[in-house]
Amino acid sequence: MLDILAITTPIFLIIGLGFIAVRAGLFSSVEIRVLGRFVIQFALPAMLFLTLTRSSVAEILNLRLLFAYLIGSLLAFAVAVTAARFVLGRNSLAAVVVGMGSSMSNSMFIGLPVVLQVLGPTASLAVAMVVIVENLLMLPLLLAAAETLGNRDATLWRALSRTLGRLLRNPMILAISAGFVASLSGLALPAPVLKAIDMLALGSAGISLFVVGGSLAGVVLGGLLGGVALVSFMKLCVHPLAVLAAVMLVPGIEPAVRMAAVLFGCMPMFSIYPILSQQYALEREAAAALVLTTVVSFFSITLWIWVASRSALFPGVDLR
Repeated sequence: MLDILAITTPIFLIIGLGFIAVRAGLFSSVEIRVLGRFVIQFALPAMLFLTLTRSSVAEILNLRLLFAYLIGSLLAFAVAVTAARFVLGRNSLAAVVVGMGSSMSNSMFIGLPVVLQVLGPTASLAVAMVVIVENLLMLPLLLAAAETLGNRDATLWRALSRTLGRLLRNPMILAISAGFVASLSGLALPAPVLKAIDMLALGSAGISLFVVGGSLAGVVLGGLLGGVALVSFMKLCVHPLAVLAAVMLVPGIEPAVRMAAVLFGCMPMFSIYPILSQQYALEREAAAALVLTTVVSFFSITLWIWVASRSALFPGVDLR
């Protein structure tokens, strides 16, 4: 267990540092958002692009993983929506928002730094498929469903096409597309350009974790614990279990890739969850769920890594 804690503790120390920096007034919430924009617009896309250009298309394009992660995430969404409707008594719109937080991981800001520490380059290849599932399949579908339920004049197709149009301009999706093209064509960029991209990529992990911590400062849990606890349980337990079931049922996925998928599934929900919930007047509960899930995930992620590293489901996988 100590070797697992050696992986997860530094990750959460940096998250805690970001939290303390904002609480102490060293950074404002506006400055944290600026850092977050830098990570999303430049640092993480640079790391994704570099990883993909250094890999073959056969390594990158893992359709089995893409399909399995999608099925697992949709299963977790369905379980969460059902629980929200029939256990908490939420209406359909609120249940969809609960399902959104329960089935979409913070795969880039927290997931990638953690899984890189555990599995090395396998994490960078797996995250490309996870990002495609979350950004091009899950998020458009769930946002379109929420928008349709929240606006009687909206149609599912219109909402879906509008959401997809915005996401196709997402820097990480563009970086993945460019990485695919470069890998497929064998294009070799000039050394100074690659060095510049590499320098941008180096800052991605630490800054992204710092931003997560800073964004959690100021959120209060009071009076929301019941609903928030359900979302946290669904995200940290049900989602990775659903992904595990899916990757075991889909044949031909390598053990290390299976483990990467499960670890991405056990991460807390994506950091813009409260922002997306704001338009449905559910941002307070979403923000509280984000805080609780992120805090509890230190223990749950550590436990998932420990279990996965000793499980017969992932034979031959060596931790870094």
